[in-house]
Amino acid sequence: MTCPEPSAWRVCFLSFRGKCSVALLNETEAVLSYLDKEDTFFYSLVYDPTQKTLLADKGEIRVGPRFQADVPDMLQEGEPDERDLSKLEEKMWDPHCPLTSKQIDQFLVVARAVGTFARALDCSSSVRQPSLHMSAAAASRDITLFHAMDTLHRHGYDLSSAISVLVPQGGPVLCRDEMEEWSASEANLFEEALEKYGKDFNDIRQDFVSDG
Repeated sequence: MTCPEPSAWRVCFLSFRGKCSVALLNETEAVLSYLDKEDTFFYSLVYDPTQKTLLADKGEIRVGPRFQADVPDMLQEGEPDERDLSKLEEKMWDPHCPLTSKQIDQFLVVARAVGTFARALDCSSSVRQPSLHMSAAAASRDITLFHAMDTLHRHGYDLSSAISVLVPQGGPVLCRDEMEEWSASEANLFEEALEKYGKDFNDIRQDFVSDG
């Protein structure tokens, strides 16, 4: 559906006089919640001058029974589970593991320390993170913690066995994600772009990323 130029429907907005409230229609709320309020209006589409059409202002939030998972009934005590377990999700962490929260936190500290030491031994990391502070910050990223918790789970929450995997025969394990491949200047540039454009990555690419 095409839309006329803004000047053609600008009169509609000029008819609102006095103090009022205009909000984006939230799909998780009922329309009556807006209509019942005095001097309150809502909108769901915005005009895109480039495509000359009306577009949704934000991504669709899929709520309601059509988009919810069907939760099966809980098995009774002693009732066999006839589901094909190979087609179900894989458990990555047991919240009822024998370790205490303090022991888990201590293991994560060890994993971060191993990650910091691994970066000190890695030539490429020492160039990107020339200071100990930067190396420690990089070793505290989520990928290090995910690897540590996955290691604990795969080794049955045996701390001694899991620690030996963090430091195998060839040297300490180094876990890096894509963000760590960026230089400090590239990270600062991306932070500046986010502050300017938010999550509009098309504008970020056009304004901050060179073709070369």
